[in-house]
Formats: sequence, C-alpha cells, structure tokens
Amino acid sequence: MVIGHIPAPMNALAATNRNFRHAARILGLDSKLEKSLLIPFREIKVECTIPKDDGTLVSYVGFRIQHDNARGPMKGGIRYHPEVDPDEVNALAQLMTWKTAVANIPYGGAKGGIGCNPRDLSISEIERLTRVFTQRIHDLIGIHRDVPAPDMGTNAQTMAWILDEYSKFHGHSPAVVTGKPIDLGGSLGRESATGLGVVFATESVLAEYGKSISGMKFVIQGFGNVGSWAAKLIHDRGGKVIAVSDITGAIKNPDGIDIPALLRYKESNASLKEFQGADAMDPNDLLVHECDVLIPCALGGVINKENAADVKAKFIIEAANHPTDPEADEILSNKGVVILPDIYANAGGVTVSYFEWVQNIQGFMWEEEKVNCELKRYMHKAFLDIKAMCQIHNCNLRMGAFTLGVNRVARATILRGWEA
Repeated sequence: MVIGHIPAPMNALAATNRNFRHAARILGLDSKLEKSLLIPFREIKVECTIPKDDGTLVSYVGFRIQHDNARGPMKGGIRYHPEVDPDEVNALAQLMTWKTAVANIPYGGAKGGIGCNPRDLSISEIERLTRVFTQRIHDLIGIHRDVPAPDMGTNAQTMAWILDEYSKFHGHSPAVVTGKPIDLGGSLGRESATGLGVVFATESVLAEYGKSISGMKFVIQGFGNVGSWAAKLIHDRGGKVIAVSDITGAIKNPDGIDIPALLRYKESNASLKEFQGADAMDPNDLLVHECDVLIPCALGGVINKENAADVKAKFIIEAANHPTDPEADEILSNKGVVILPDIYANAGGVTVSYFEWVQNIQGFMWEEEKVNCELKRYMHKAFLDIKAMCQIHNCNLRMGAFTLGVNRVARATILRGWEA
C-alpha cells in the first residue's frame, strides 16, 4: 500500500460533511439552519495575469472561499499549489469554521490560493503574482472581514507582500494577515505554535487517563514544521520518540531517537536517510509500529480501512488534517483507540495567529512566554469543553469537538438572526 495513495480531496469534503451532519443530528439542529450552515458565505475567483521574467504573459486562477462569519472575521490559509481542488478547499474552509469555534477564538472559516506550482516560478514572479492576487481581492479581505495566513507553498514572505500591497489601498494594516515576519508585526512563538499546541493537547488527553508524556513511546509521521517541533517538545518532556518518517524515508530506534541530533542532521542533510542514531524502516510500517501514541503530521487519509486494524497505538493525535478515514475511525473506536481529532489537536497554529492579530490591533507585542502561556490556557480549556460535550451527548472525542464547534456557530447564527 502506498501511503497517501487514497484520493484525499473528495474524501476531505465527504468526511467533513459527514461529521457535520452527525453533529447536527446529535444537537437536534433545525434542518433549515443545518443547511444554511453548510453553504459558504462567498466564493471568489479571479484571473491573475503577470509578465514572466522572460517577458511573456501568463495567467493563473486565484480564489478564496469564505465559509462563515457569524462569530467574527473569516480566517484561513492561502496555498500555492498546482492541483487546487475546489471541493478540498471548500472542506478546508468549512473545517476552519468549526476549528476556530472549538478553540473559542472569534473567527469564522476561509481558505484560498492560486493554482500554480511555486517551484516553477522565480521569487520575483511569485512576488508579482502575490501582488496581483492581492489587488484583485483587497476589498474582500480585511482586518475585520477576512484575515489570510500561510499554507502549502506560501510563507512569511508571501504574507509580507500581501500586507504591503493591501496597505497601498487601505493604509498600514499589519492585522490583515497573520504568519508575518517578526519585523513586520509577526508574533513570537508562531513558528512552534502548531507543534506546541499538539503537545498541550496530548498532555490534556493523557492526563485524563492518568498518564503523562514522560516515558511514553511515540511514533511521528511527517517531520516538517509540525512534526519536528512536536518531536523536539516531546523529547524535552521525557517522551521517547521511537520512530519518525518524512518524504525522504523512515527511521526507528526502540530506545528512543536522539531528537536534537536528528534535527541537526536533517538541517545539514535535508533528509532522514543514513542518520546514525537509528535504523531505516519501511515507511509503510510506520503507522502500524508498536507504540503508545501515534501522531500523523503529514497527509490526509493515511489511516484507512486497509491498515486501521493493524494500528497498535493506544492514542492517535491528529496533527495533520483528516489523517483518519471515517471507515478507519470506526475500526479504531471498536478497538478502544482514543483519537484526538484534528479540529482540536492542530488548532495551536490558528490560536497563535489570533494572538498575532490581537497584538497588531493593540499595537502592543507580547513576550514569547506570554504567547505560549496563553496557548496552553486555550488548548486546555478547549479540551475541558470537548470533554463536557462528550459527557452530555455520550459520544467520542471527534463528535465532542464537532458538536462543540457546530453548536457555537449555530448559537451565534441564531442570535444574529439568520432568517431575517
């Protein structure tokens, strides 16, 4: 079986809709309200034509899906990727609506991007493309309307260009995007935020079972920003990371991998291969490796009906977006595996984005310690709120999180008067 070979996009929308409908049924939502909550508020599509470095003109399609603004401005990433599937983007925008509600931050969901391959473009071409895209959508985004952030194929520099271009129309507006460079009003702690949030979430769920990170065995799939930060922070807390994989391969060490050494090795070699402190293993065996806690930080749909029965972990922490298929969900639940759902587990990133926005609006920046301390408070409080929903509705953590998020959005929608 090839990891990630499952057709994720359709999957994403189908799984999200299915979870939403299930939550709506548990909550007993009015069918008209349920329908209106699923429909995106606005879908934007723009043509972005730029001169390439050789002088030829080329055109790309840019888009933004704004799903819901009942609880506040819309929030979500901008990705530059050749296969931007409208269904997947729709699912991700919707997922942001529930995720921000679970974390109890005052946003709704959005997602967007440009259908291009950033690897085929020079830096100056990407800059021109970003600026043209911003010119096309500047009156549809804004500090109190829609606040973009980086995603696949974009980074802090992309956000800096959007900020600069937007400010030409609206005056200096650092709060219009998050994930900016520190020098332009980015927040300290943003780099580690998703990984640290994953660790706080893991601590919360383990504490429920009288356990802690120290001495537990962890397997981490994906060693990019989220996976490497999670591994480092787990290692610092005395957890044993016994297997890790990324696009370059997979490695294992039953006594625990020396994570600081691995991070230094990856920094200089851009690969996990040949690392001396661990043995190579088949990446396909990683997800079914013997461990206490499995943390998928890479692609969607990696745990599916083919491999779910062989998963040996007792806890799965979903740091990636929808890594577990609905079919796998059922198999794992029957085995008694505890799954901490993505809309809670990976909410650290958007929570610290919220802190960045707050700091920009106040014009007052926080120390990193305050950022991390507030993140811990939000992640812990969200876990208690999810647990309360699980008890009220007698459901698992995924439905606890979905009912919590959907209920908050539904209540805000009703209070604002949605039928008028």
